[in-house]
Amino acid sequence: MPTHDSAIVTSANPFAVALASSGITELLAQLDRELIGLAPVKQRIRDIAALLLVDKLRAERGFSAGAPSLHMCFSGNPGTGKTTVALRMAGILHRLGYVRKGHLVAVTRDDLVGQYIGHTAPKTKEVLKKAMGGVLFIDEAYYLYRPENERDYGQEAIEILLQVMENNRDDLVVILAGYKGRMDRFFESNPGLSSRIAHHIDFPDYQTDELSQIASLMLQTMQYRFDDEACAVFVQYLERRMAQPNFANARSVRNALDRARLRHASRLLNDPAAKADERSLTTITAPDLLASRVLALPALGEHGECIHF
Repeated sequence: MPTHDSAIVTSANPFAVALASSGITELLAQLDRELIGLAPVKQRIRDIAALLLVDKLRAERGFSAGAPSLHMCFSGNPGTGKTTVALRMAGILHRLGYVRKGHLVAVTRDDLVGQYIGHTAPKTKEVLKKAMGGVLFIDEAYYLYRPENERDYGQEAIEILLQVMENNRDDLVVILAGYKGRMDRFFESNPGLSSRIAHHIDFPDYQTDELSQIASLMLQTMQYRFDDEACAVFVQYLERRMAQPNFANARSVRNALDRARLRHASRLLNDPAAKADERSLTTITAPDLLASRVLALPALGEHGECIHF
């Protein structure tokens, strides 16, 4: 058990003091509250924040660390929290003084690439102008590069982006995001971009228990709840849905809850005995979930065969 004196020494730790005064502890705590799981991602964000904080302390004491390269790649499947982490990263960089404004500008190919000659450069430069002083988040960045189309103007956007990433790295952080395999191939085809990305962060898929926790948080935010039977049914739903194509993690959970709310509302309106009390208005029951087409379909076995219940 630490003594009173050791507690004083700990509280006087200059790194702990700098961390507390920076305000990033609050942002990291917010990230923990907003996102279930993702322990490796959260740890990597903490590591980056620690590096930047130590770099600031070194600079204040006259040590040179050079301008840090902060451009990043977030790779993972949809619904794994990439945009949310990018938003919090923008706040951390702002608190530490690495970007002036700390805002996030989220775009896709359509926001950067034009459809005719002379259209792409103005579009790309306008987006970059809006993002200056903050973070530019380019989702599904691999769509910028389409070598199979000779008339595609994505390469022009990439060249402008490369120049700004190098010349304005003290005023803009670029985060490229998308599916891991596609991002890997994108970087292989664009080594100039790859060399400018200092931090590659992989976002893992959520497990069933984590998705259940995410659903609970979403329901709390919407002021709904599952009854006990609905909780068990929703786990069955998740297991079925995760085995299907186009599963999008937390995004698919939100879509499932939205559809359950529709069925809940319809059930109340069509039940002559329904009451407009607090329990009825806030409780999603098993039938609201069992009506899902996902649960109506037979489950698939390990080798793709149907399993009938």
